[in-house]
Amino acid sequence: MKGIILAGGSGTRLYPMTKVVSKQLIPIYDKPMIYYPLSMLLLAGIKDILIITTPSDKDLFETLLGDGSDLGVSFTYKIQDKPRGLADAFIIGADFIGSDSVCLILGDNIFYGQSMTNILYQASQLENGALVFGYPVKNPKDFGVVEFDKDKNVISIEEKPKQPKSKYAVPGLYFYDNKVVDIAKNIKPSKRGEIEITAINNEYLRRGELKVNLLGRGVAWFDTGTPVGLLNAAQYVETVQTRQGLYMSCIEEIAWRKGFIDTKKLMELGKSMKKTDYGKYIIEIAKEACG
Repeated sequence: MKGIILAGGSGTRLYPMTKVVSKQLIPIYDKPMIYYPLSMLLLAGIKDILIITTPSDKDLFETLLGDGSDLGVSFTYKIQDKPRGLADAFIIGADFIGSDSVCLILGDNIFYGQSMTNILYQASQLENGALVFGYPVKNPKDFGVVEFDKDKNVISIEEKPKQPKSKYAVPGLYFYDNKVVDIAKNIKPSKRGEIEITAINNEYLRRGELKVNLLGRGVAWFDTGTPVGLLNAAQYVETVQTRQGLYMSCIEEIAWRKGFIDTKKLMELGKSMKKTDYGKYIIEIAKEACG
């Protein structure tokens, strides 16, 4: 399975913060926002990752993340010159996806929970159809909303409905088989002029190939596209890390635990940031592994 992080857009909801920098490069407490969705792909065991961004931000992402070799993975970068909808990621990434299945995660979505590793691994085994997630929210009118029957079969997905048929929003994490590329290419733009992800999901639904996995109390999800969302996410990360002493979305640690890099490389990465608590945390993990 391939992975795509959509880190484009103009971030207008975060102006003036994002007038000169991509919102996915803004820090969420102690690390860039993009580390959080990237960590989800790594936890899923996905090693081939495409990062889609804007012409002005591509060099910055490459400076931050490189080619992925430091993490034992491979990063590819492509440009979305203007916002054309989430589903445009599959058209831009068609050659990258090739004949594989694919996971798309939005660059401003943060997930955290003890069960996420298993959830992501199981989802990454998808070979046929599509899998989306449902997360209970107080304000479903602001999101795409999924309706399902007692057997968790999807009945409908509506984008920002005036009268939501459930309280479950669809967060920005999607798993698809290879048919998604052709489906995306044949979707007509919406009234907003964008290729909507909901249209892709509804096509899979029409084919009877769409499943939903409900995320419960043990999982936290943040949409960090607004200043309040940024603040809430940062406070959550600080609380978890301070209380537990374990770091959220530490991509170096995840790469090591997944076996993508060895302990020597982990120590090297930690020492490159030894003046920070983040770097000291990585060094400590490497020392413990060495006994």
